[in-house]
Amino acid sequence: MTLQTDPALTTIDLSTRTFKQLIDGQLLEGASSQSVIDPATGEAFAVAPVADEQQANEACLAAARAYIGWQKTAYSDRTHILEQIAVRIEERRQEIAEIITLENGKPIAEAEGDVDAAVTWLRYFNSLRLDPEVLREDEESRIEVHRKPLGVVLGIIPWNFPFFQTIYKLAPALLAGNTIVLKPAPTTPLNAMIVAEIVHDLVPAGVVNVVGDGGEIGPYLSAHPSIAKVSFTGSTTVGKKVLASGDTVKRVVLELGGNDAAVVLADADIPAVAKGIFEKAFWNTGQVCINIKRIYVHASQYEEFCSELARHAAKAKIGPGMNRDNEFGPLQNARQLQAAKAALDTAARDGKIIAGGNVIDGPGYFVELTVVRDIDESSPLVSEETFAPIRSVLKYEDIDEVIERANRTDYGLGNSVWGSDVERATTVARQLESGTVWVNTHSAVAPDVPFGGRKQSGLGVEFGIEGLLEFTDSSIIHIAKRANPGT
Repeated sequence: MTLQTDPALTTIDLSTRTFKQLIDGQLLEGASSQSVIDPATGEAFAVAPVADEQQANEACLAAARAYIGWQKTAYSDRTHILEQIAVRIEERRQEIAEIITLENGKPIAEAEGDVDAAVTWLRYFNSLRLDPEVLREDEESRIEVHRKPLGVVLGIIPWNFPFFQTIYKLAPALLAGNTIVLKPAPTTPLNAMIVAEIVHDLVPAGVVNVVGDGGEIGPYLSAHPSIAKVSFTGSTTVGKKVLASGDTVKRVVLELGGNDAAVVLADADIPAVAKGIFEKAFWNTGQVCINIKRIYVHASQYEEFCSELARHAAKAKIGPGMNRDNEFGPLQNARQLQAAKAALDTAARDGKIIAGGNVIDGPGYFVELTVVRDIDESSPLVSEETFAPIRSVLKYEDIDEVIERANRTDYGLGNSVWGSDVERATTVARQLESGTVWVNTHSAVAPDVPFGGRKQSGLGVEFGIEGLLEFTDSSIIHIAKRANPGT
């Protein structure tokens, strides 16, 4: 395992740059401010604004006022504005990617991919239409379904894909005729502030609002009476609080935690499958809700698979994301590092570490990619979501047994099945309990494919036309073609 410690120079200078919130059409300082930490160094590199309850309230009220007019704008006007946003993102692609890497830690090539994905998702949603649907028409009546916006949407953004997720919440919300308040994660606030800069002169005042968070403003926003819907991505623990917040009946879409399993069938091509699983298990340094976290391998191939996976982990290049030679960056924040240290202790106690196992000395929040074998499923390293680059490989004998074990979790976000016989693998996939099950791949999301979780992994869906409809309510228009009093 190679640690590349020399970061490449950035092309942007943030030392004197002022980032601002967007409230009611104005770019504003926060009520206070906070340092933004580069996880590759553990040191501050920028300052971000932080809202207090007064500013958060102003943002919600501004969005509510703006909704009155925005919902009436022509669909073509909304799509025109969204396309202008896409163009501005493309113009600032490299700057945005570098800011993603500086505050999140991921390799610059992945950050560039996040920006490109944001534009792809934005333009996909912008291609959709919400035309009325005729349910029935006969001599007596015509019944139509119209999709109407909800009102003010609160978008709560996680720190692992801060720019991408900001855009894929903003785009369908605005397209459907809603206004929005965006709250970034406290440790990755700058991406949302960039969005504020991009949109502030494109949309009417109050249509988009961005407020900084020092870690305290989320519950206030979720409970605010002006908020009609919360689109939340984050942990299951916080998602439950969002679901219960406020005295109003709010629509919610919750994309929560996962403990995804990969089932490797006995006929799998182990070298190829081990490489594919390695990439999906350790993507973003293991900090993705749909990372593979539990790997089940048939006993006949267990030894070979463990060796192959450990080999990939051992040769990984880890270091600051601004160095293009690096494949994996640091953990995103100090709290995640402490959680990873505890998980490494658990791995050493409950299993056999065959790759990695250590925190890397030096500045930043770096951990070796770690593979653990011969561990029981009762260990919290397996039974709980491990949001770190530490992955467990488990042995099985019988296909019915492994299906039951894979399903034995409170989570249900994603799973995958890997094997040479695609039909057989698909048969197994149909028996796994999650919102998405992939065959011979994992975490392959697309803008036109609905994505959501079962069990404790979420409510509702994102992406696809179904994801756009989540930002609307249906309104039935029943037209009697002639007066029929009394019925």
